[in-house]
Amino acid sequence: MTFSFHPEAEEEFRAAIEYYEDREAALGYDFSVEVFTAIQNVVAHPHAWPVIEEDIQPYEKRRYHEENAT
Repeated sequence: MTFSFHPEAEEEFRAAIEYYEDREAALGYDFSVEVFTAIQNVVAHPHAWPVIEEDIQPYEKRRYHEENAT
């Protein structure tokens, strides 16, 4: 299994890194590590999460929830 970001998702990901980095030094870096760790988990264990649409699988990280971005 491999992964790739949709161009808009990659743009949103980079914006989120900047957002967290602006809030606290190294927080953006920590966020990116969390995201890539989640991606590695899904790639390594593709059947651990349900497929919701073609090859899209949800994976929720509680530390960086959408509520933090407001």
